[in-house]
Amino acid sequence: MTAIVNNSAETKGTRNGSGVPAHGGTLVDRLVTGAAAAEILGRAKNLPRIELDARTASDAELLATGGLSPLTGFVGREDHSAILTNMRLSPASGGHVFSIPITLSAAPEKTKELREGREAALVFEGEVVGVVEVRELFPLDRSVRTNEAEAVYRTTDAAHPGVKWLFARGDEIGIAGPVTLAKRTIHRRFPAHHRDPAEVRAFLAARGWRRTVAFQTRNPIHRAHEHLLRSALETVDGLAVHPLVGETKDDDVPADVRVRAYEVLLEKYFPKDRVLLSVFPFAMRYAGPREAVLHAIARQNYGFSHFIVGRDHAGVGNYYGTYDAQKIFDEIGPGELAITPIFFEHSFYCRGCGQVASFKTCPHDKSEHLVLSGTKVREALARGEGLPVEFTRPEVAQILAEAYAAKARASAGNGGVNVQAQ
Repeated sequence: MTAIVNNSAETKGTRNGSGVPAHGGTLVDRLVTGAAAAEILGRAKNLPRIELDARTASDAELLATGGLSPLTGFVGREDHSAILTNMRLSPASGGHVFSIPITLSAAPEKTKELREGREAALVFEGEVVGVVEVRELFPLDRSVRTNEAEAVYRTTDAAHPGVKWLFARGDEIGIAGPVTLAKRTIHRRFPAHHRDPAEVRAFLAARGWRRTVAFQTRNPIHRAHEHLLRSALETVDGLAVHPLVGETKDDDVPADVRVRAYEVLLEKYFPKDRVLLSVFPFAMRYAGPREAVLHAIARQNYGFSHFIVGRDHAGVGNYYGTYDAQKIFDEIGPGELAITPIFFEHSFYCRGCGQVASFKTCPHDKSEHLVLSGTKVREALARGEGLPVEFTRPEVAQILAEAYAAKARASAGNGGVNVQAQ
């Protein structure tokens, strides 16, 4: 039984202001307002309740606003199995490319009141935000989770943050069906930069950008990133810096710090009429290649025509090969995606070249290359050390240094307990 449908009664607008069609052909729209929202919230008072956590709340909002089109809701057993096996939805759901199952689940004792064919209220942080039409209840036990870990994350190692999240769920019941939101699940922490897919599409149309390249990031942009952005911008009408601001690992740089860094960089070093900063409220899976594909699908839904896939996209640790996130697009046939991935080599500052270069363009020995991993950057900042200008802009370095100093003061004020800056 499939939980995913996508018909004209539930969705609207294949393009919504952008020349790029949504994945599956139609941009999903299941976020209601006004009288419709009031009616749903009133009805939900008497329904069984399903609690959303930060990750599933992000998923619910992206489902409702079309960011995960063609999905209109959380997937059921057939789609879950097809995604793991073929990286596509089941034939009953259209067979479209889709790389990571978007699921909702709860402990068996919390699903006793749920019935297939009936609605349940979606609750986030104690507040009813919408409903899910329960079309299917199916087991998401350790065996299924293990299959998902192997297919999506390519490992069952619980040290992997995505696998850790899966296995921590235990034996649960999957709850599949379309969602309708009457309230947003994600508080707009960045109101100047938070736009739904339809809003981004309208922005692109107003700017007249027929070709827009999107850059996915969960880290502050450094000089090597900047090199990629400038190179890509030479070939298109506009550049969209589209940082992920949903749930990430505790040791990742907090979203508000990253957004401040993006703001100052784009303000001072890029032409204002050719760039857009807009946030992506998705929770990281750290699924490497599979997540690169899902990130591309989402950016197609936002209306972007091109998507930068760099070194170790969405990776963590040593679970994936350096360029596996690029190679996986070879498994996608012509016409299956309407967005074009742009692949870049690993870039670095070369002292011999006197500029940012890559192995394709630099003739010098590696001893001339300045390469700082995210771990080395965090360690330097934690020690109160500055970052070299060859690595990042001074303004970005200052924002990072101030954030880490504030974090250190907060930790000292709490008896040495580490406090994650938000």
